[in-house]
Amino acid sequence: MITFERITTDLIEVIEEITNSNQNYNKMENGRLTRTKEELMKEYFFSSHQTETYFIKLDDTYIGLIDFLALNPKDGFPWLGLLMIHHDYHGYGFGTNAFILFEELLIKRNINGLRLGVLIKNQQAKSFWKSQGFKYIENKSNADGIEVEIYEKIYS
Repeated sequence: MITFERITTDLIEVIEEITNSNQNYNKMENGRLTRTKEELMKEYFFSSHQTETYFIKLDDTYIGLIDFLALNPKDGFPWLGLLMIHHDYHGYGFGTNAFILFEELLIKRNINGLRLGVLIKNQQAKSFWKSQGFKYIENKSNADGIEVEIYEKIYS
């Protein structure tokens, strides 16, 4: 059974393990195969963003991360910042199942739409998000100056 658990600093090694198991993504995102514990602490616990970040758990096993911003002040939309499954758990449908569960939680919170950005070179992610009903809107540069494709899904 998939569940969500809020991340905590005492489990930074788990965050690091999940993140660094996805070396292709890390290479696309920041030009390196791995991220340091210090970088991840800064990103998830000491940044100015008001995101909600959760572990994705399969029973008692941490298998992924999901990061959500309820209201982006730049456009007034909720944003999904990250959905990452540990590389060892790719290909089993856990990402799809986690996202379906997450969408149910959004709808219960009366959130009627969601946006996300996908790295231009990340064809696998583009395919995944399109299969989840997201539609391409436009290209933009993210906060780090990296060009991303923006996708949106409206719940009615």
